[in-house]
Amino acid sequence: MPADRPNRLFIHGAGRRGHRAWPNMSTDRSELLSFTPGSSIHEQTKTILQTCGTRRITLFAHSIGAVPATLAANNLNLAAIVLVEPAFYDIVRGDPAVERHISAVVEAQAQAADGNLPGCWAILRPLMFGGPFDEQRWDQERPVAEHWSRANVPWGHGIRSGMLAGVPTLVITGGWNDEYEAIAQVLVSDGAEHRVLAGAAHRPQDLPEFRTLLDEFERTQADAAARSPTR
Repeated sequence: MPADRPNRLFIHGAGRRGHRAWPNMSTDRSELLSFTPGSSIHEQTKTILQTCGTRRITLFAHSIGAVPATLAANNLNLAAIVLVEPAFYDIVRGDPAVERHISAVVEAQAQAADGNLPGCWAILRPLMFGGPFDEQRWDQERPVAEHWSRANVPWGHGIRSGMLAGVPTLVITGGWNDEYEAIAQVLVSDGAEHRVLAGAAHRPQDLPEFRTLLDEFERTQADAAARSPTR
């Protein structure tokens, strides 16, 4: 194995952390980054930069975790980046599905700010998890509602089309949601590869095929690097 083979840094989304966030990852050369709860996108971006340093890195980022990963990318020694259902809403503003999602989340957070957490959850639950608000499950679901009412939103952070130009990029989506497929198509127009792994909705990394797809992508990048006259 080449000595300069890049390390892997896995960046979670707004929900699961650690191995629960990446259950089918290889532990070889891998590090799981866990952000401080409640940290801002700016703080998360700084954490990525501090964690990576000058090491040659392949970044893996899920959902909103792709936002700080991309904001950090220009200042990293980046071999490649793998984006799993990246929440790049800013590059698809105007898309009807995206605008509906943003409008709903803005209204939900306004309800929470006014002290109406059940009203917030009545909007967020069907939007993000499916199924209506159920008063009989409120005590059980209240902590989840509190978490999502305060979660960072994935727009307004300066993500723009073309920010990853020149970086080998693989985008993996679950084929279940028009918002993420629209985001993927913009990234494809910027030069990214796109693969769909259906069957796990927003978490295609939970499927066993995910590991195979990553291995194929990394082999392709390693072969390309070996052929490069600059290496």
